[in-house]
Amino acid sequence: MTGDQQPATTEPLTIGRLASLGGVTVRTLHHYDRIGLLRPELRTQSGYRAYTAADVARLQRILFYRELELPLDRIHQLIDDPAVDELDHLRRQHRELGERIQRLQRVRAAVQTTMEAHDMSIDLTPEERLEVFGGEDPSTYSAEASARWGDTEAYAAARQRTKRYTKDDWIRITAAAGAIDDAFVQALAEGAPPTSRVAMELAERARLHIDETYYPLSHEMHRNLADLHVEDRRFEERYERMAPGLAQYVHDAIDANADRHDGATPG
Repeated sequence: MTGDQQPATTEPLTIGRLASLGGVTVRTLHHYDRIGLLRPELRTQSGYRAYTAADVARLQRILFYRELELPLDRIHQLIDDPAVDELDHLRRQHRELGERIQRLQRVRAAVQTTMEAHDMSIDLTPEERLEVFGGEDPSTYSAEASARWGDTEAYAAARQRTKRYTKDDWIRITAAAGAIDDAFVQALAEGAPPTSRVAMELAERARLHIDETYYPLSHEMHRNLADLHVEDRRFEERYERMAPGLAQYVHDAIDANADRHDGATPG
């Protein structure tokens, strides 16, 4: 739930629906209720929580501050204390956030490069690894990839291709993947449905990136790969850090694109 995104109805929302809309868990909303941070005044006839449009707007503000890594008690103060100059605080956070985004974008590209390199048994230099990870060693990715897919034709094809890649190749490859991710984030923010042409074209672009870079990838295989976006917590968290709801969005766009190429009507 980002920016000006609002629920499609003015009817009160159930806690499950609000959790889905906000990209949080029901347990989180229960916690916010207990500490008074987001306490809905409405209840259904059965006694369940019911969230109004004002509650949704309040959750948006809470999630925004959480993205800024503020503690919940500070968020509570900013939202409810009339003595706090929230606008002045937001201006300062906006400036700091812009600087942080630039730093994180550089780190993200380097991290992705290193992950892909280790997955395919391609080492970066010790200096490059130290620059990105400090004392942490991401080499476990290589062992896991081999354990999960080492006996598949796709893994063998990927190893044959990637063992020839240079550092510059990996920089180019990860930049292309990052551009696809950014385009998905933009499509989601602009409200394009996952069954829209723009989302399906992005899914096809993602498929071709894998097909051309790593191993032959059919639409049906891509559909199976997309299941990891919502079934594997690490995949899901990676997308959710980019934008709440992005993991499911990319999954659904890939499904819709596969349906389109199968001749089905995307649902």
